[in-house]
Amino acid sequence: MVPRILKENFGDRIFFWGGGIDTQKVLPKGTPDEVKEEVKRNIEAFKPGGGYIFAPVHNITYEVPIENVMAMYETYQKCASY
Repeated sequence: MVPRILKENFGDRIFFWGGGIDTQKVLPKGTPDEVKEEVKRNIEAFKPGGGYIFAPVHNITYEVPIENVMAMYETYQKCASY
């Protein structure tokens, strides 16, 4: 699913919880910069008009490098405020 299209089509009727980052590919296997890019892109897609609760798609598992977890949360803190 494409976050921007979901927000455009349903954002005036529902809240979105999750979808902050792909926990199967990007978070465990990407670089910190790739993590930052995806988090920023998803926040920018879901943020307009409110109705978004940032969270990973699923649980964060043991193989995720701590650098990627930190990149996710630092980017969230930088981009999420209204």
